[in-house]
Amino acid sequence: MAVRRISAVPVVDSFRRVLGVVSEADLLPKVELTGQPHEPRMFTLRRRARAKADASLARELMTAPAVTTMESATLVEAAKAMDRAGVKRLPVTDDLGRLVGIVSRGDLLKVHLRHDDDIRHDVVTEVLRRILGIGDDAVAVTVAGGVVTLAGRLDRRSSAEIAVSLAAQVSGVVKVVDGIEYDFDDADRFVPGPLL
Repeated sequence: MAVRRISAVPVVDSFRRVLGVVSEADLLPKVELTGQPHEPRMFTLRRRARAKADASLARELMTAPAVTTMESATLVEAAKAMDRAGVKRLPVTDDLGRLVGIVSRGDLLKVHLRHDDDIRHDVVTEVLRRILGIGDDAVAVTVAGGVVTLAGRLDRRSSAEIAVSLAAQVSGVVKVVDGIEYDFDDADRFVPGPLL
């Protein structure tokens, strides 16, 4: 941890499944209590700290179970999981629970530090042009403080909703203001009745 200048490492088994995390907080008892005599009557918290101070293996020192997030989780979901658990980082796992990476609060914050011009570029080129095939003159895109405003007219309601939904997923977007009008409301689809 000191060599790589990181504040925690995940502990995994032979299948790369996350078992726990060793953080700087887990190491503090080793610094604080090493060399001090064992007290016969210790409170529970002190006993746990003593056990960590005496640990020689990662499994004895780690905090377990680890709070993790799936690689398919959105940044918002990861941030909420961190907040709920009160942790600064989350091991990222695949659908079998195997470690594929780690995301920190700093990683999540970097996303929201993107410049408005970069966000606008991604919405226009990646979302509107490449994915939806919408021309530059159909939808105007403005970005201020990470808030994307889409204004214009499209042929169908579903296209407008997809444009708004995909724009919201661009890194750095805080909110999308939907100002897209449409010619045809295709939201009401035919729903078949029960078979007689």
